[in-house]
Amino acid sequence: MKKVFSAIVAMMLAVPSFAQFASGGFELDKENLYYGARMGLTLANLSGDFDHTGIKTGLTLGGVVGLRVSTSNPVFLESGLYYTQRGCKDGDVSMTLKNLEVPILIKYGIKASDEVAVLPFIGPYFSWGIGGKFKVGEFEESSYNYVDHGDMGLKLGCGLEYNMLYVEAGYQFGIANIADGAGTIHSNAFIANFGINF
Repeated sequence: MKKVFSAIVAMMLAVPSFAQFASGGFELDKENLYYGARMGLTLANLSGDFDHTGIKTGLTLGGVVGLRVSTSNPVFLESGLYYTQRGCKDGDVSMTLKNLEVPILIKYGIKASDEVAVLPFIGPYFSWGIGGKFKVGEFEESSYNYVDHGDMGLKLGCGLEYNMLYVEAGYQFGIANIADGAGTIHSNAFIANFGINF
């Protein structure tokens, strides 16, 4: 197992760093691929016909890969796999949605200084519920008695990179109606992540 882990780390370090865009001599006409790890939080709620729409704080963990898609401009296509916690909380009512999420983002690199890169992004995301709880006081049952497992929406925001360090903030607008039955429910979230790019 240690050998496999060491090999993976060595391969990641061998890939030219996207972070060098601003501070390590990143040349946009030469770099094509980058990898990254992300960790952060979500401030989520549910909108629509659901009566309880208060903010619920959750965790985000993920890994990303990005590829340059233009030879003339610093435009990148980024995707990956995230574990996210969404839902809502209002008094003694709480709904937790645990999702696996795949975003497909377009990012544009802007050199703000010799050490800082600004990276606005936009694109759709697709997610699938892998667990969750709906609680009212002592009563508890699966969230998926009320909402569907599948979800999709639009993700937009901006990242900031310094050396190999990366931070981003943005918002996810739920487009799909995830209500399991009559009515309308959309899952939305403010996101704030930090991580590292290789």
